[in-house]
Amino acid sequence: MFSHCGLLIIILVLTLDGQVQTGEIYGGHVAAPHSRPYMVLLEGQIQDGETKHCGGFLLNEEFVMTAAHCQARSYTALLGVHNVNDNEEIQRISVVEAFPHKDFNRSEPKINDIMLLKLTSKANFNKNVKPIALGGQSDGSLPQSCTVSGWGRADRNIKHMSFVLMEVDITLIDKEHCAKCMLYCSEGEIGPGEGDSGGPLVCEDEKAYGVVSFTFKPYSGDPKIHGYTNIPDHRDWIDEIMKHHGKL
Repeated sequence: MFSHCGLLIIILVLTLDGQVQTGEIYGGHVAAPHSRPYMVLLEGQIQDGETKHCGGFLLNEEFVMTAAHCQARSYTALLGVHNVNDNEEIQRISVVEAFPHKDFNRSEPKINDIMLLKLTSKANFNKNVKPIALGGQSDGSLPQSCTVSGWGRADRNIKHMSFVLMEVDITLIDKEHCAKCMLYCSEGEIGPGEGDSGGPLVCEDEKAYGVVSFTFKPYSGDPKIHGYTNIPDHRDWIDEIMKHHGKL
């Protein structure tokens, strides 16, 4: 049975006459090397040797945050990455345990799409590897001057992921459907997409406010809607997981 929130999202999709697809930085630019030291490239092993890439971001020495729909059989977190072909100084740490949100349901369109990954060993902080702080409890106002980043496809005509970290500035929109479902939203061609799922929505105070989750792709020609799981609205769950499962 769909939740009230799931129905709201379905109504939005039907209103746009489109489809939902998981989150490729379009309309962005190459990030300055290692300017976002909290960024994590996740390699998820699905089955039969198949690898799925998602974004993520480092919260402390032992936890990475990403999207719940990035679930896999096993994961390797790559820290300190800018160019994926440059292996120098990259930290590769496997994941010992995954904590998708307890209310994430794949049958609903990306509600509570948030997950914590616990690393098998502590990340080694340096100039290229540092954690990011999370936005606090929401007061109902929209964060300003936000950016998303990732290694997803930077061009719709290219099938492979970007070799370098890309970023793009986006503006959040005030949409009732999104707020009721603990989401932030932006619209337009510019924004994240396939391959950028799980990356952070970072706003003016350099804190993470959202997790890249999905894109509504309307057939009608209306602007695309990009959805980001609202971190402030999930802080109690995040703090509980880290409190009870932290300390390696």
